[in-house]
Amino acid sequence: MGTIFGAHLARAGHAVAMLVRERRAAQLRADGLRVAGLANLHERVPVLSDASELRRAGVLIVAMKTLGTAAALAPLRHVQFDAMLSLQNGAYKDDLLIEAFGRERVLGALSDASGELQPDGSVMFTRNVLTQVGELDGNLAPRAQTIADTLDAAGVRTKAVADIVGREWSKFCGWAGYMTAAVAMRSVSWKFVTDPDGALLIARVAREMGALAAARGIELNDESILPVASMCRGTEAEAAAAVLRRNENMQATAPQHRMSSLQDFEAGRPLELEETVAVALREAAHRGIAMPTLDAMYHLCRALEKMRSL
Repeated sequence: MGTIFGAHLARAGHAVAMLVRERRAAQLRADGLRVAGLANLHERVPVLSDASELRRAGVLIVAMKTLGTAAALAPLRHVQFDAMLSLQNGAYKDDLLIEAFGRERVLGALSDASGELQPDGSVMFTRNVLTQVGELDGNLAPRAQTIADTLDAAGVRTKAVADIVGREWSKFCGWAGYMTAAVAMRSVSWKFVTDPDGALLIARVAREMGALAAARGIELNDESILPVASMCRGTEAEAAAAVLRRNENMQATAPQHRMSSLQDFEAGRPLELEETVAVALREAAHRGIAMPTLDAMYHLCRALEKMRSL
């Protein structure tokens, strides 16, 4: 995602610097940002692997996997940023930014876009549905509108929204089921989301996550990867049917789509379980909210991850 956003912004004439791990830095210094698929881009930008080299930037876009986010942000506390947002998975990512930089500079964001890192270091851009940006206090402020307009004009479909926190949580409720099911079933997405049993598991997870959101006082909506607000109001059977309806065209429109969790699993990379699903499970336990399906899926994915190296 960082390569996709960075390359689009650079092509549009914006000053872009990539702060990445040394291995990725070597690739980008040698070959630049290369994107194929929905866009064909090749841009060269400054590449940093040492946060101390950065002093000031207008907007920080956090696009790394959630693993080790707090440790990655710590060396950036000295940098003067005007604003920052995270495109990471889950709904606890904003809390890490707030802790590091203060709430006044943090915006919420979520992205229904995706790509896949190729062995040669390029990125295959596979989805560009909509990225959303908004102020955490619910106001549609000029700052969020300017950032959204900039990204949209660069070629990544983006809009500013008022209820960004509700939208982040709405995505998280659906994503948690998709993420764990993808690893458990180790299948391209359309196969498990159009299977009635797969849809039922995803629906149960979404409803359990919805109970946690309700306990937080967060209003969910249906404008996400799943219509989670309606799924939480109706019956379990109705929720499963909603999953099937939402995904009935996936085989035709995205036959090779794989969740990033499955990409990580098959590549031998660590999963984002602890920083996303496990945090939700701990908060639910603290609040006395039962999450039997998500808990089972979490432990199954943990077991598969450990068995992978045996």
